[in-house]
Amino acid sequence: MKNLKKMTLTSTITKPLLLLALFCGFNIHVFANTSAQNDFSQALITLQHQWSDANYAKDKGLKKSAFLALQEESIKLKTAFPEQAEAWIWHGIVQSSYAGFKGGLGAISLVNDAKEALEKALIIDENALQGSAHTSLGILYLKVPGWPVSFGNDDQSEKHLKTALKMNPTGIDVNYFLAEFYIEQSEYNKAKEHLVAASSAPARPNRKDADKFRQVEINVLLATVNEELGEY
Repeated sequence: MKNLKKMTLTSTITKPLLLLALFCGFNIHVFANTSAQNDFSQALITLQHQWSDANYAKDKGLKKSAFLALQEESIKLKTAFPEQAEAWIWHGIVQSSYAGFKGGLGAISLVNDAKEALEKALIIDENALQGSAHTSLGILYLKVPGWPVSFGNDDQSEKHLKTALKMNPTGIDVNYFLAEFYIEQSEYNKAKEHLVAASSAPARPNRKDADKFRQVEINVLLATVNEELGEY
């Protein structure tokens, strides 16, 4: 009977301790995941601001050095967080933006890398950042040369941009890039429709700097479209 009482007492003590240990372990795991997510979110915001600084820099020398530093940061981000679609999206954006600045045949390897990164993001989560992988692929297909130089393709551009528009119909970037697409097709009324939508797009959290510069680009493009339509 003494042994039985001892066993019962031990079980009574051990069970709560075991539950406490499991609960604490769960909390540590949740905290670790939350901490990692916070680290990623902050790193992504920093990268986005650095991109705005690089992409809209006026001095060509500063712009080049800024893009080179940005490349390193985007590589670090996707290496540290390979399961985050947003990391791949932003590596693709960095590479394609730098390719646009660099130009010429030397940019081909950059656009190829950008395409691979964006396609990787689609595999992980095509809805990430409101379909930004589709948006970026769409404009990439529009801007790069076609075969045999590169993979440029208007049909693919339209497909990705329209997919992105369904995911984010009021988005500033997707509407702006669709306007660029329709200008390339000389469909100026459609281009104007998307520029007007882009001009009234809701502000993006943590993207105030990028939104400001994009609105300037929208106004420039809108003036061009109005001129083509004979509207002043």
